[in-house]
Amino acid sequence: MIKVAGICKDYPAESGGYHRVLSDICFELTRGEKIAVLGRNGAGKSTLIRLLGGIELPTSGKIELGMSLSWPVGLTGGLHSMLTGNDNIRFVARTYGKPIPQVHEFVEDFAQLGKFLSEPIRTYSAGMRARLNFALSLAIDFDCYLIDEIIAVGDQRFQRRSHEELFEKRADRSLILASHVGETIKAYCSRALVLHRGRGKVFEDLDLALDIYNAL
Repeated sequence: MIKVAGICKDYPAESGGYHRVLSDICFELTRGEKIAVLGRNGAGKSTLIRLLGGIELPTSGKIELGMSLSWPVGLTGGLHSMLTGNDNIRFVARTYGKPIPQVHEFVEDFAQLGKFLSEPIRTYSAGMRARLNFALSLAIDFDCYLIDEIIAVGDQRFQRRSHEELFEKRADRSLILASHVGETIKAYCSRALVLHRGRGKVFEDLDLALDIYNAL
């Protein structure tokens, strides 16, 4: 289970003091469950995803992880820009205790970056970075996957395979999906956390959650 208990997140304000982005966010997620995170721009969706992924720490409150949780799928900022693609693959494999050849074979086949895997990440386009990180995210088996919007990178073949790997082959995994696309949310999630002005409420009824979100 993943338990989020009363987390708050503050950032320094230019005028002094602080600006509270998230306030008293609470929800639980069991194995295999899938929850959507809904909110307008600035509501705190990406901040919540970063907190859950361990990229940032909450100002207060607790995040308890009873199962393995991915970094945000497709996040390009997690790559080491001075290292090559191959170096990043080896680093991730070692970090998660996975066989390097197995991870490398999956990423090489999935990302389709060819000779560029031998080049430093700093030479990659944004799309190439996204493809590499997406492939790395899926090369490691997690109990729960974090997704900050569905990233449409690569050609149609790459997008189809990404969809198959993430939503079909891993249909038994938990999912935390930040999105604004109603069709995607209704296809894959059973509950929704609606964020508004830093506060959140969980809805069991997806249609109601989407109606409230659309009215914000």
